Amino acid sequence: MTSTTIPSSEELLAALDDDQRAVAQHLTGPLCVLAGAGTGKTRAITYRIAHGVRSGAYNPTAVLAVTFTARAAGEMRSRLRDLGVGGVQARTFHAAALRQLSYFWPAAIGGGVPKVQEHKAPLVAEASSRLGLAVDRVSIRDLAAEIEWAKVSLVTAEDYVARAAAAGREGAPAGQDRATVARLLELYEDVKTERGVIDFEDVLLLTVGILEERADVAAEVRRQYRHFVVDEYQDVSPLQQRLLDLWLGERSELCVVGDVSQTIYSFTGASPRFLTDFSRRFPGAAVVRLVRDYRSTPQVVSLANQVLERAGRHRSSAAVHLQAQRPSGPAVRFEAFDDDVAEAAGVAAQIARLEKGGVPRHEIAVLYRTNGQAEAVEQALAQAGISYLVRGGERFFSRREVREAVVLLRGAARSAAGQPMPEAVRDVLGTVGWSADPPSARGAVRERWESLQALVALADDLAATRDADLPGLVAELEERAAVQHAPTVSGVTLASLHAAKGLEWDAVFLIGVSEGLLPISLAETEDAVAEERRLLYVGITRAREHLMLSYARARTVGGRASRKPSRFLDGLWPDGERGRRRPAARTSGRDRLAEVAASDPEGAELVGRLRAWRDQVATATGKPRHSVLHDTTLAAIAEARPKDLRQLGFLRGVGAAKLEAYGPAVLAIVRGEEVLVDPPGA
Repeated sequence: MTSTTIPSSEELLAALDDDQRAVAQHLTGPLCVLAGAGTGKTRAITYRIAHGVRSGAYNPTAVLAVTFTARAAGEMRSRLRDLGVGGVQARTFHAAALRQLSYFWPAAIGGGVPKVQEHKAPLVAEASSRLGLAVDRVSIRDLAAEIEWAKVSLVTAEDYVARAAAAGREGAPAGQDRATVARLLELYEDVKTERGVIDFEDVLLLTVGILEERADVAAEVRRQYRHFVVDEYQDVSPLQQRLLDLWLGERSELCVVGDVSQTIYSFTGASPRFLTDFSRRFPGAAVVRLVRDYRSTPQVVSLANQVLERAGRHRSSAAVHLQAQRPSGPAVRFEAFDDDVAEAAGVAAQIARLEKGGVPRHEIAVLYRTNGQAEAVEQALAQAGISYLVRGGERFFSRREVREAVVLLRGAARSAAGQPMPEAVRDVLGTVGWSADPPSARGAVRERWESLQALVALADDLAATRDADLPGLVAELEERAAVQHAPTVSGVTLASLHAAKGLEWDAVFLIGVSEGLLPISLAETEDAVAEERRLLYVGITRAREHLMLSYARARTVGGRASRKPSRFLDGLWPDGERGRRRPAARTSGRDRLAEVAASDPEGAELVGRLRAWRDQVATATGKPRHSVLHDTTLAAIAEARPKDLRQLGFLRGVGAAKLEAYGPAVLAIVRGEEVLVDPPGA
């Protein structure tokens, strides 16, 4: 980037909205940013850092920005480079801690840092065997998750039983009592010590230990880093917060960004209380709310807001009410199907229609609560000839087929002999299972092909955009592997709601939005149900334009139709759905009009003029009155009294077609102007 392309501080600030600018201009002291989904929080904090560097308030090498995923850290570094800011450290908690641990370990402890064990399963299996437990793969996974919760929550084996009960952990995992899990915690640590390895939580714990015990090390870290930014602060665990406190020392140069409405990882030890209590921990801290949603249409934003508003007392005062900034889009679809197979087929059919209408496959996602729901969708998409990618499993560059492919490509790069790079890649990957056409099989075979196809597609992109050769592709892959930046696969994304957090697509299908799945039947406490509601909110806010929510009345073909829509959609699911859970006192559109008319004389007059205009339009066009604008929509117009098309488009029942057909007339009526409707045949 040349100096002429680097924006000045004034240009940086001018590119932000008022709320984002307030974030960027607050360069010193504690700052809490409550940022709703799609409100440009990454933009706000990267511009804040860039403005701080450009204005001379920050030395870039003294800034540490902490995120929760390598992908988010890579995105932040990329954005800062685009703004002409280098030297800022943007890392995950674990990456930042491991870097410090590796640097200070030889002097503080001696020798080299033990190897980090990537997966807990072998260690948990050994500890379980020593305890005489009969465990399978699922039990090992559950026990490993409980060990992780204990460590990030700073819970030791000695106090596990009491702390787990106090935390409301719903019984011990894998059918074991809490005393047995406490003993397993001890044996797990013994196994690690014997093997000379540490796990990911140990990276944080050991860094904390060194900073607490070595004042000289803590002082050196604090001299290095003077300004801290923490993204997704609602997901911070007690262990991560302890590390952050040690980095800070007695200082308060801290900016945190979070959204309590996206707290969906409390089962892993994440706690939103650090975000909600920020002002108490830092008296006088500035608090800025980002509420302008630039991602989703008003229809999507409205549904997201309504889902949260129905949370009642479980809705945090720190939650933001989103304000849509995009033009009006298609209405949110609600569909009920007879069974899971029919639901999957219906989704596949809708995806085909979207693709025919110009929405690319990689901009479409199917989201679900449990991974088991994906099987029917995979089968339906395969039968429809629609490529897809299952997200949320093993990391891309850790997959065996990807590692094998990179080794083969590296070898081929050493002896490349003039063959065009895309052809060379196809020849190499063809030896390990890639083919021009996707396999008809599902599951592991399909996922292996999708991995190799992603490498082929990346090769094509690099050849087209950079004129890259095979060594250039290998270098790109090695750089991407270092930051876990997986290539994009041209297919529909299938992902759990948890795995979808932080991502977005043009079109999103939320399947299985029924009682027992969302909220899941395992959510037995009020807090657990509240988190399930937030999970639905996260799913909804992944959609930019197209959104469909669906459920199946029965699980199997011909099965008993016992399922009902999720309680989170009470009052939101359209009328007429069999078995829909209705609120106790639902107000009809006609009654709502009467309420608005009775509220004040001006409201009554506006309601009368709107109804008279609608009657004239219905007569002139031969349409039923409700198909012009429904009573509830007229009530919303009379109540909101929009001043322009943008405000009118926010209202429920005003889609793009109606906004174009009736918008100017409606606004004229709201302004008190006379509107003439051409008679039939004119």
